[in-house]
Amino acid sequence: MRSFGIRFAALALVSACAAATPASAQLLSHKDLTSSIAFTIAETAIETCKANGYAVSVTVVGRSGEIILQVRGDNTGPHTVENSFRKAYTARTFRIPSGDLVDRLKADPTLGLIHLTNVIANRGALPIKLGDDVLGAAGASGAPGGEKDEACVKAGLDKVADQLK
Repeated sequence: MRSFGIRFAALALVSACAAATPASAQLLSHKDLTSSIAFTIAETAIETCKANGYAVSVTVVGRSGEIILQVRGDNTGPHTVENSFRKAYTARTFRIPSGDLVDRLKADPTLGLIHLTNVIANRGALPIKLGDDVLGAAGASGAPGGEKDEACVKAGLDKVADQLK
C-alpha cells in the first residue's frame, strides 16, 4: 500500500509540472527597420525637399513608435523636429498616411483622436510597410504644405523599396 502512495505522489508531481509548462509557447516573430534604412529614408527625404527649395526635418520611427532617427534639417525652425515626429508617430500608430487622419476628422470631428499623446492631424508622414506589416513610419516637416513634406518622404520610401520585400 505504501509503494502505491509513493507512485501516486510521484505521478501527481510529474502531472503538476507538466501542467505548469505551456505545451506550445509561441513567440512573436517580426522584422524591424535598421538604422541604415532609416538613414537612407531621411537623407533622401531631406535632399528631395532641398532640391525643391524646402528645408525640412525628418523623423523615422520604428514598430512601437520609438524614434530610430531624427534629423533637424539645415535652416529649419525648431518646431519642425517635434512636428516631424508627431506626424511619423501618427502614421505608425494608425497604420495610415498622417494626412488620412485629417480626412477622418473632417468626416467625424467628434472622434477626439487628436487628443491622444503625440498624435497630430497633419499631412507629411507615411507608414513603412512590409506587405501588410507596418514596420514604422517616416515624417517630414518644414515644407510649405504637408503634401510637399509627404512627397519628400515618399521619395525616401521609394529609395528603400527594394529592401522592404
